[in-house]
Amino acid sequence: METKQSCPVGRPRGFDTDEALERAMLVFWEHGYEGASLTCLTRAMGISTTSMYAAFGNKEELFRKVLERYSEGPSAYFTRALEEPTALGVATGVLTGVIRTTTRPSRPRGCLGVQSALAASDGGREVRDLLTAWRNDSHTAVRDRFRRAVDEGDLPARTDPDVLARCLTTFAFGIAVQAASGVRRDELREAADAFLRGWPQA
Repeated sequence: METKQSCPVGRPRGFDTDEALERAMLVFWEHGYEGASLTCLTRAMGISTTSMYAAFGNKEELFRKVLERYSEGPSAYFTRALEEPTALGVATGVLTGVIRTTTRPSRPRGCLGVQSALAASDGGREVRDLLTAWRNDSHTAVRDRFRRAVDEGDLPARTDPDVLARCLTTFAFGIAVQAASGVRRDELREAADAFLRGWPQA
């Protein structure tokens, strides 16, 4: 008589990985990479250190997953802004999005990427490099969009897309720093309005 071969069944994790990742994102967002201890992370995630390593890898690997989640979630305004039909619309979308995201009462203030970029020890070097690339990718995407705007006549021909993109992204990251230090949303909007009033006109 044939016997049915049984396949090994993995032990269920017993927790919602998506929810755990969301909670980890909030911890990194509030405390930065170095400020978020494993104890703080696992307590917020409601799991043991062993379960965290099994599901997400080490702290750096967890942060990489969190940064991806942040980019596709709270920071998704950036991708949407790039789809605006004009360069001014792109700039407005970026600044409006960063102000809304970094000052939302239900979330930590500031930007997860900026907060975590302040890591200073040798142990945070790979994370700093990751976040440097993350910021550079933002600049590159805006620069390429502004090049298109110049080609289409939406920006003056004399405009340097690289410089203009650097101005916008630097200002946007500066807003995140200001928000983290407690500057009010209405004050940040006033600053953004002042920035946009100097926008180059075709």
